[in-house]
Amino acid sequence: MKYRIEKDTMGDVQVPADALWGAQTQRALENFNISGIMFAFPFGRSFIEALGVIKFSAASANQKLKLLEPRKANAIKLSAKEVISGKYDSQFPLDIFQTGSGTSTNMNALKWFFICNTPISNN
Repeated sequence: MKYRIEKDTMGDVQVPADALWGAQTQRALENFNISGIMFAFPFGRSFIEALGVIKFSAASANQKLKLLEPRKANAIKLSAKEVISGKYDSQFPLDIFQTGSGTSTNMNALKWFFICNTPISNN
């Protein structure tokens, strides 16, 4: 398997090269494998879909308020629709049981949207 190096405040971590997640998600995979049950159908699918709905709604609202330019808002909304559809469920690999606040899953979602929209945000 090929890896890339991601960095965070704890240092370097190897992440699978084709993964759309970052260091914090990788650390959560390695350190918090509590039940072995992933965020997947049937329970997790609705949660992942809800993350997409929230991101889509936030991009729409911020675009309407002119706080987010249309090009960036449309890119986020496109990514959100793909999350809603289930196209990238495999990119949300975390254990369904976490440490209470869901920080790992929220960081997973934020990093996923960042990676998917990096070419847009850098222009």
